[in-house]
Amino acid sequence: MTTASVLGSRVALATPLGGAQAGRKSANSRVTRGPLRCVAEEAAPTAAATSGTPVRKTAMLVIGATGTLGRQVVRRALDEGYDVRCLVRPRQNPADFLRDWGATTVSGDLTKPETLPAAFVGIHTVIDASTARPEEDTLAIDWKAKVDCIQTAAAMGIQRYVFFSIDKCEQHKEVPLMNMKYAVEEYLKASGMNYTVLRLCGFMQPLISGYAVPILEEQQVWGTDDDTRTAYLDTQDVAKMTLAACRRDEAANQVMTLAGPKAYSVNEVISLCEKLGGAEANVSKVPVLLLKATRGVTRFFQWTAPAADRLAFAEVLASGVKFDAPMDETYKKLGMDPSDVTSLEEYMEEYFSKILRKLKEVGGESRQRDFYL
Repeated sequence: MTTASVLGSRVALATPLGGAQAGRKSANSRVTRGPLRCVAEEAAPTAAATSGTPVRKTAMLVIGATGTLGRQVVRRALDEGYDVRCLVRPRQNPADFLRDWGATTVSGDLTKPETLPAAFVGIHTVIDASTARPEEDTLAIDWKAKVDCIQTAAAMGIQRYVFFSIDKCEQHKEVPLMNMKYAVEEYLKASGMNYTVLRLCGFMQPLISGYAVPILEEQQVWGTDDDTRTAYLDTQDVAKMTLAACRRDEAANQVMTLAGPKAYSVNEVISLCEKLGGAEANVSKVPVLLLKATRGVTRFFQWTAPAADRLAFAEVLASGVKFDAPMDETYKKLGMDPSDVTSLEEYMEEYFSKILRKLKEVGGESRQRDFYL
């Protein structure tokens, strides 16, 4: 039995409840969401044997290369001497910046599995940084497309598959996206390929638009009355860790959580922005009970299902959980030192120093939205 057929039989066991009858939906259609069942048998299928000319270890495919994290992975890989190929969807505005950096691009659509194999030819390592945009069907991108990519990679003898997941996804399967991430983890483990799963806690970059800019512009920022704490990482550091994982045998067949030097609550992030920006925040707090009540109401209406999914995730974020993990063993596996990673204080100090200096140069009074690191 071929690898593709073995994995094909497994996807039947890992299909979302109700999904087998529904079939593949378009990005604009509504999908009935249910808990994912991902059953990984003990005897994992063997990845397809390679024949002919061996592929170079530097041959890398990045999926999701235009995203916040994916583009940092591409840039880091190119800097380290990898031959990077990027799978990009056909679009009106092509990803020219990737080619300008030195990567090659190949057109493909994650929701159309027949477009995928060409991108995997001659590839040693796949890094999958793709995820659904707010306007896209999460089930199609973060579950069905992942299964298609893993099946394709295993059938074509890919030597290492790196997948980005979410910290503590196995503990919060009531959240559709976290449930899908965990199901993909289990499916990847059963693929027979060497894999690395990197669970992420949170990125520093969204804190700029979410807190730093609104505080500088004297606009409203949103907080909650909880004590959820997140160990944020700069996406450039995540890219650095990802490439280290690709190089190191110690990172093969491992599930590792990547966490920043320190975990912060929302209130602490706001306070840091106030201190560095020299401005007082206009904070509106959303009670956790309101999030739970709103999620309960939206569940009754099909057209609000995506909103309910997002509120479910927001509910977890506002539940007092700590998205953090000890990093000593992870640093050893990656061959890195804690000093290689940027702290949130350093990241924010660099941002505020740049924007405040620029504001001083242009007159000091205007508040600008387009100064980002």
